Amino acid sequence: MLNIHNGESTAQTARQAPIPGAHLAFREALVAGPTPENLGEDDWRKLRAAHLSSAYGGSWEEAQRDLERLEAALASFHLHDEVVLWFEHDLFCQINLLYLLNWFAARDLGKTRLSLIFIGEFPGKLDFRGLGELNETELASLFESRHEISDAEMRIATAGWKAYCAPDPMELAEFLNKDSSAMPFLKPALRSHLARFPSTRNGLGHIEQRALALVDEGFKKFAELFPRFVQQERVYGFGDSQVYLALRQLSSARAPLLKNGSGRNSTGVLDSGKIRDRAFEITDRGKAVLNGEADFVKLNGIDLWLGGVHLTDDNLWRWDEAKQQLVRQV
Repeated sequence: MLNIHNGESTAQTARQAPIPGAHLAFREALVAGPTPENLGEDDWRKLRAAHLSSAYGGSWEEAQRDLERLEAALASFHLHDEVVLWFEHDLFCQINLLYLLNWFAARDLGKTRLSLIFIGEFPGKLDFRGLGELNETELASLFESRHEISDAEMRIATAGWKAYCAPDPMELAEFLNKDSSAMPFLKPALRSHLARFPSTRNGLGHIEQRALALVDEGFKKFAELFPRFVQQERVYGFGDSQVYLALRQLSSARAPLLKNGSGRNSTGVLDSGKIRDRAFEITDRGKAVLNGEADFVKLNGIDLWLGGVHLTDDNLWRWDEAKQQLVRQV
């Protein structure tokens, strides 16, 4: 049996729990960086390695090797009688799950059974955020709740992954109008993804808007800001690295909205221990954007991937929060 977990934290706990089989951490963050459609395996790996090394530090070669090891581990599925996917409700998890189900859908499973543990709550956890907060006993208690992946789940996942990777975001908007009830957490998660597109109000995606607002509210030190962000935006499931990168983007832009209050620059591999001490201060321009008096994209231009959509000055889609819809800027 092979258990696939969304991240190393849950995998480590699972290895200490009375859960049968081997445990693989799916160490990717497909919620960020380019995921364009119709790439071959080699081109896909090179593109993802380039993003991971650029965003999180480390060499491109090291990122490439990590992805190759992950792909080899996935390809060993045929050695197991069952593969169990352990995933939860948030956007980070949902995107990785779509990728994996689409990956398995393209292969002959043979005699291997594909199962899923898929939760959005846990008894006694009123503020449940994810599998990573469960201990060994709690995690093991979920094992018998697994179910075999249905044809409906496979169809929804492959269609959802295709829509997420499409160059036109309207394909994802159209996907959200279709029935995906077999995967009940998917629509809320993907709707939150659309809110990551630059706002019609000030050019900030929802993640950047919330992070900037928290700094303005006095949460200047990252160690204080991050738990507040997670509490308010649990639908995204972002780790400290993703939130920190959003702050860094705002501080390193041509017209920065934040300045590094710690007086130090962040270079090299992102380290959770080190970024906890980082602090930020909002600039006058940041306050203007936060209040809708200036526009981040107009100030800085844009070169951003959201799934398969490459946002540039010539291909700019914005999110109209009031109308809850995407609009193309021409």
